[in-house]
Parts: sequence; structure tokens; C-alpha cells
Amino acid sequence: MPKNNRRNKGPAPALGNLEFLRWMWAQLTSMRTALLLLLLLAVASLPGSFVPQRGVDARAVEAFRIRNPDLSPWLDRLGAFNVYSSPWFSAIYLLLMASLIGCIVPRTRIYLRALRARPPKAPRRFERMPASGSFETTADVDTVLAAARRVVGRARVDVVSEDGDGGPRGELRAERGYLRELGNLVFHISVVVVLVGVAVGSLIGYRGAVIVTEGNRFSNVLTQYDEFTSGTWFDPDSLPPFSLELDDLIAEFDTGDGPQRGAPRLFEANGTYRDGLDGDDEDFSIRVNHPLSIGSTDLFLVGQGYSPVIKVTDPEGNVVFDEAVPFLPEDATYTSGGVVKVPDIGTEQLGMQGFFLPTAARTAEDAASISIFPAAANPYIALQAWTGDLGLDEGTPQSVYVLDTSKMTQVLDENGDPFRIELQPGQSSTLPDGTVVEFTELEQFARFQISSSPLAGVPLGGVAVGLGGLVLSLFIRPRRTWVRATSDGSRTVVEVAALDRVPRDDLPDDLTAFIDRLRDEIEPQEKP
Repeated sequence: MPKNNRRNKGPAPALGNLEFLRWMWAQLTSMRTALLLLLLLAVASLPGSFVPQRGVDARAVEAFRIRNPDLSPWLDRLGAFNVYSSPWFSAIYLLLMASLIGCIVPRTRIYLRALRARPPKAPRRFERMPASGSFETTADVDTVLAAARRVVGRARVDVVSEDGDGGPRGELRAERGYLRELGNLVFHISVVVVLVGVAVGSLIGYRGAVIVTEGNRFSNVLTQYDEFTSGTWFDPDSLPPFSLELDDLIAEFDTGDGPQRGAPRLFEANGTYRDGLDGDDEDFSIRVNHPLSIGSTDLFLVGQGYSPVIKVTDPEGNVVFDEAVPFLPEDATYTSGGVVKVPDIGTEQLGMQGFFLPTAARTAEDAASISIFPAAANPYIALQAWTGDLGLDEGTPQSVYVLDTSKMTQVLDENGDPFRIELQPGQSSTLPDGTVVEFTELEQFARFQISSSPLAGVPLGGVAVGLGGLVLSLFIRPRRTWVRATSDGSRTVVEVAALDRVPRDDLPDDLTAFIDRLRDEIEPQEKP
């Protein structure tokens, strides 16, 4: 029996540590992985659009947690309230940057070698090419090659002439479309520039939110922010010195009877600002999507609401509180919640919590009041009161919009029910201990988002340049064209072939048009 000389092949040997790392790097830096990571980054960004973010609106996060007490702890563990600074989002971000850089560097080397290389030699048999054709002419070889040189235009060209056994022969080799790969490289480099610009900008920038009531002033210092987040490399002492005073806020809503009734039509904040400690006061007008820019800092108008002016007089007749208190809107009709904290009233402190209705109405005689329109047509405020320790003396920071009643006692009426304060502008209510609470007037507030992105122009420029590169990569056709001319002394056989490096269906038609132009260039036809 014949001996079987084939060796039995066992399983492939296991990769060593170095080989495994090389394999991992090759997988990471493949274009397929880069595209997958780019898609994954887009998908990972979606929760940030549906779930409120602490860095954007901490108040909305707290409201979401109150509405969803069971779901919120799980979302918090997953980092859904801080999507863009979460470890998993950062990991995808960094992997994408590494993948793109790993793709760009070797492709750049290959592209530079291709720029220095000459067009390849013509294949021996043109009929095997995707598109080819031939014709005969009485012109000599040099005339044919010179005409072909003019027809191919700006393509990189090599012309080779020689004497063959049957007579003179020559070959033109042309290649064009080098800008296509340049466009690809520019696009991918631009993506890296955008990623780096966004990352560095977030590390050195800051973002905050503040509520300013009409007639009040805001100075750009850390203690005056309601919410403030900054990058790791940001120095709070480097906040630019500026201030602004809000004179009035214009809010207009749709008053029609259709489905758009109550929809906002205009929000405009007007006042003056001062750039620097000794700058001159200048007027400003901020509307939605029309921010005020002061240096590298932008001030956006992102919200509006009402600040009832609450006056509290103690039993001895001393005014212990007289301030405008912002109530934060909770729905489209501006039903708003708020807290009033009065720290200096005798031996105890007074806290009040309730809601404000800009246009109060009742759907039935015994029903609770609701707001039916966001404008302040019939202002109404309802509060409940507590006395005791507000926790303000402990030195622990606390939200001005949250009332901690754990060390307080609720004020009750003579029937033992919670004492209810219901007021409209100009009205007052007296607590059982003689304290008077008065709703003196109504003011509006503007909610500003203040952000600084020193490198905001870098991502914008990267996007603009990247779009240019994308256009080059989509519309430029990399094509190789060969023209071979062989003469036997009386006639010259001209063979033409073309190859698209990116397959297209119109190559045969383009080659036919090329041959027609070449024949016209060699033997101009007389026009009638």
C-alpha cells in the first residue's frame, strides 16, 4: 500500500503575549473596528438625549428622580445621569481615537509611497480588463502617444517608446484620482481633531447655571452659581471677571385657541453687563439661540419662570424676610414648585413649601386649583409651613429648592390639619403664632446657562475640513488608463484599456468617450 506522507496537523499553537498584543492591535486599528466604534459612540450618546444630565441641568435630574424613584437608582449606577463623563463612554471615546490613529498612520505611509510611485505597466492582454477597445490609424506612434497625453489631461503619465520586432511601439501609462485617498485621510484626521478638541475643551472648560430675578445682579464667581461643573484641568480662580444686571424679561405665549395655545413664542432677557472689574456698562439682549458672548464665555437663555415676592413679619411686627423667591416650572402651564426659608424669626426658623400657579383656575367648585396658561394672568400661591431647624447653621451646603423637614414641625390649624397659606398679589395670611406672610408682588426670573469652551473653534474647523475631505473621497474617481500603440510602417494599431480602483458601472461608456476623443485628437475631422 502506498505510504501516506501527509503529516497529521494538530491545533495551532497558542499565541504568546507579544503575538496576542499584536493581534489585538491589528483588530483595533482595522477600519471595520473604527466604524463599529463610531457607531457605538453614537448609540452610547443616545441616553444623554433622553435622560437629563447633571452637568446640563441638575434640577431636571432631581425632578426625574422624584418621578421615577425605582428606576433612578439603577440609572445612577449605570452612569445615565452623567453619560458623557461615565467610564464606559470614555472607554469607547478613547478606543475610537486609538483606532483612528492606528488606521491613519499606516495609510498615510502607504499614500506617501503611492505619490512617489509611477503608474504601473500596462497589462499584456487588454481584453481581460473591465473596459478595453482598439482602433487603427495612419498616424505614427509618437503622434498617437502625444495625442493620448493631451486627452488624459492632469493625470500622472509615463510614456515609454521602443522599437519592437514588427516596428515602433509605445505605451502611455496614466493614473489619476490621488486626491480621493487624500480626502479619506483628511476626513479621518478631522474626526480625530474633533474628538481631541471636544475632549480637551471639556477638560479646560466649565459650565454652570444661574437664576437671576428681574432687578438683580449676577457676578461670575463660583458662589453665585446654582449649578457648576468643570473639567479636570480647569482652575476655578481663572473665572473671567464679568457681571450682569437683569432689567426685565419678556415672555410671550400663544394666546390662540388651537393646539398651540400656551406655546412659547418669545423669551428675551434685557439688561446691562460689565466685562472686567472696571469695564463700562453695556446693554445686552439675550434670546433663545442668540447668546451673549463675553470673551470665551457664552451666556444662553435656557429658561424662564416666576419669582413671587414674599414678605414675612414676625409677631412683634419686625420684617424678617422680604425677597423674590424663584419657583421652578414643572409643566407646560408653568405650575411651579418652590421653597421659602426664613432663618431669623425668633428662636426658631421658618420654612414654607408649596406651588405657584401663574393663571389659576378650578375645573369644579370643590376641585383644587390648577394653572391653565403659562402667562401670569391670575397669579396664585399655596404654601404649607414648618418651624424648627432648617439646617442652615450646620455649614453643610444645601439646595435652596429643597426643604429638609426632618428637624421641623409642621404648622397646624385649630382643627389639627396642616395650616394652608393661599395668597394672590397683595394678600396676606397670619400663622397661628402671629407671623404674617404676605404675597406683595410678582417678578420674573431668567435661567442662564453660562459655558466656556476655549477650543470650540477646533471641532468646528475639524468638521468643516472633514466635510471637504468627504466630498473628495466621494466624487473623485481613481482610474488607471493605458494606451498602447504598435506600428507596422503603414498603419498603427491603438489599444486602450481602463481600470477603476473603485468599481463603477459607467466605465465602458467613459472608455468609449475617451477613444472617440483620442481619435478626434489624432485625426481631426473636418467640420461642415
